[in-house]
Amino acid sequence: MQRPISGFHQDEQGDWVAELTCGHNQHVRHRPPFQERSWVLTEDRRRARLGTTLGCPLCDRAEPPAALRLVRTSPEWDERTLPTGLRRSHRLAEGTWGRILLRRGGLRFKMATAPPLETELAGLGSTQAIPPEIDHEVDPVGTVALVVEFYAVDRTSPDPGRPADGPKSATDQGGDPACWAGLVCEACGIILDGNPHRPGCPFAATPP
Repeated sequence: MQRPISGFHQDEQGDWVAELTCGHNQHVRHRPPFQERSWVLTEDRRRARLGTTLGCPLCDRAEPPAALRLVRTSPEWDERTLPTGLRRSHRLAEGTWGRILLRRGGLRFKMATAPPLETELAGLGSTQAIPPEIDHEVDPVGTVALVVEFYAVDRTSPDPGRPADGPKSATDQGGDPACWAGLVCEACGIILDGNPHRPGCPFAATPP
């Protein structure tokens, strides 16, 4: 998965690290003749690289970064109330991570990485991280109960959020599952919670 560079910092050894929009970091060392990145040595040339992309294998493996802040938690869904849009290919917006937290039953999870990531969650406490901007879908296995936690990339707050069995955050939101179902565009699969439709979506110009 290609991720844009949003900033740079130096580690404890003085090596330069690229900050990606997904929340992950990646070293961009200049160590000739093995690593030729002379551009990282000057501020102007680093600034010119902002917005260019690097491949992020951690996103391909659905490994969440530490710099995440819990924003909200969905209501509990089961095999009857799980929104149809979540069962089809859909994606989270840039800078937004998700985490499926299973409360009972089983759930198949598929993500369109290369190679595709496919796994089956089973039992209380099973979790699956969901990276931004990657198509994925879920499918209940028999009876199931789950919630989805949504996280924002926030490098000013390295706390990865509350543990699965911790107290509910003040930002958690419940509500009618039918209302949440309406957040998923039936045509392009984007979660609409303030995010634009995908290019070419027939609903892109439709007022909310």
